Amino acid sequence: MHILNQDLEFFEENRICSYFNNEVSDIRYRFINNCSIKDYQKKLERGWRRFGKIHFVPECKNCTKCVSMRIDVKNFKFSKSAKRVISKNKETKLYIRPPTVTKDHMELYDKYHSFMHDKKLWPYNPIDVDDYIKSYVEGNTEFAKEFLYVRDNKLIGVALVDVLPKSISAIYCFYDHDYDYLSIGKYSILSQIKIAKDLNIPYIYLGYWINKHHSMGYKEEYKPFEILKNRANMDEEPIWEEYKS
Repeated sequence: MHILNQDLEFFEENRICSYFNNEVSDIRYRFINNCSIKDYQKKLERGWRRFGKIHFVPECKNCTKCVSMRIDVKNFKFSKSAKRVISKNKETKLYIRPPTVTKDHMELYDKYHSFMHDKKLWPYNPIDVDDYIKSYVEGNTEFAKEFLYVRDNKLIGVALVDVLPKSISAIYCFYDHDYDYLSIGKYSILSQIKIAKDLNIPYIYLGYWINKHHSMGYKEEYKPFEILKNRANMDEEPIWEEYKS
């Protein structure tokens, strides 16, 4: 029996929560070799995320703290603070291309996560090339992109981004904290917002937001945004509402 290229669905219960030490989580996964834009759009609207060929959505029985969110691009206004971040990065070069992996990628990824392990106690073991490819390069269809941020001829930031006709999905971003003064994490999101405005893309999906969480709370900066109010399956309509603090 040959199943290497077969799409699969599986469910993981009572796994250690990534965000709360005293919680467990339940995650539904789908391994999809070739996900169409139409199906991916439906998944984004229902709270699914993607790493490589793995798509996933939380279905925790006892907790709803993780909330899917999306930036309302049309109504987003660049604040004075945002404009300062953009101005600081006048000399930062941005290259957009299909996802790849290089020695510079691997070194920057390890440096970023080592820093976050020390600063925020993120659990981290150095990633190898195969794992990086599975998480960030595989599933490289027409919508998968990487945003490379270069300064002084050096790679200082990588953002994995899916660009669809109706959505941008910000998958993951890592950067060099030696360049903290440039706020590359913020600049990356602001760059995606600008591109979305230029392409008339209505929403940027930032994944899961947790109010006032030390690692996830920052997403509230990007108002106005909408939050997903229900856990719709693929045959049900998702309910999105503007978040009002």
